[in-house]
Amino acid sequence: MRPRIGVVGVGALGRHHARVASGLGGAVCAGIFDADEARSRLIARELGVRVHPSLEALLEASDGVIVAVPTTAHEEVALKAVDAGVHVFVEKPLAADVAGADRILHAARSRGVLVQTGHVERFNPALVAALPHIDRPLFVESHRLAPFTPRSLDVAVVLDLMIHDVDLLCSLVGEPVAQVAATGVPVLSRYVDIANARIAFEGGAVANLTASRVSVKKVRKLRIWQRSGYLSLDLAAGKGEFYRLKEGISALDGPSLPEGVRSLAGLSSVVERIRIRGGRAEPLALEQASFRDAVAGLAPPPVTGEDGRRALQLALAIQQQIEDHVAHTRSASS
Repeated sequence: MRPRIGVVGVGALGRHHARVASGLGGAVCAGIFDADEARSRLIARELGVRVHPSLEALLEASDGVIVAVPTTAHEEVALKAVDAGVHVFVEKPLAADVAGADRILHAARSRGVLVQTGHVERFNPALVAALPHIDRPLFVESHRLAPFTPRSLDVAVVLDLMIHDVDLLCSLVGEPVAQVAATGVPVLSRYVDIANARIAFEGGAVANLTASRVSVKKVRKLRIWQRSGYLSLDLAAGKGEFYRLKEGISALDGPSLPEGVRSLAGLSSVVERIRIRGGRAEPLALEQASFRDAVAGLAPPPVTGEDGRRALQLALAIQQQIEDHVAHTRSASS
């Protein structure tokens, strides 16, 4: 039987979730609900989906729901869904704080309901295509820059943008965090608009993350250095490159360098360049398909509620470091 998937919240992101859900193969769109009735009717007419008069009505008609309401309401909506025995997909961040995330996860375990977190970059075509080449990253660098927009100004850039890379980093490194250092600046809003974090993991991996919502153009770059080579991924373009020594060639050193490999141009004789090209599928559609399969019992959620909690906890630690830094800076200048 095809699972019935509903969407709670049809704002900027929720509208896209409703669009994808309305045409998701192997599932039935159970409809939408939003506290803004006029917005609900507008999206329903646009997509040809059913509007429910209340959250309870949508839950009754659904096997699983996508929670795309503002972050402050994630916990309330998710808990109502879980209490109704409905599986939940909760957009990032999973909750406003770790305690809220824990309450969602505890309730879900008690009710036997699954929780998936909406970290859509896990489904980025470039990342998916690069996964076979990723092997114990030792240094990771990410840049996620965006022009200013009034959307999401109720949270700092760490929970708005950087949390995407926080989740990717945790999933790729797979080790506990040992140390966090971060700084940031509120430029146009009351919250931090540009942030940088340095994260050290047990096992030796280190990452440097930068996120900004006051940039001139969009940038979504991820670079990974490991013993087997170097990956450069353009997540916005869905492509990248992997560089590694050609088979049969050991680590280079000065005395044993082959003739001709005395400049950057000559490296092509010893370094292999592998182009990474992702597919054309929309990441949001792939993400929803994974939730559909999880609700149908065909596969576990690829991004679990526990993954969402882990990313939230680290993002909040970064944010706290930045807030302490900003407060210290302001007090020192006064």
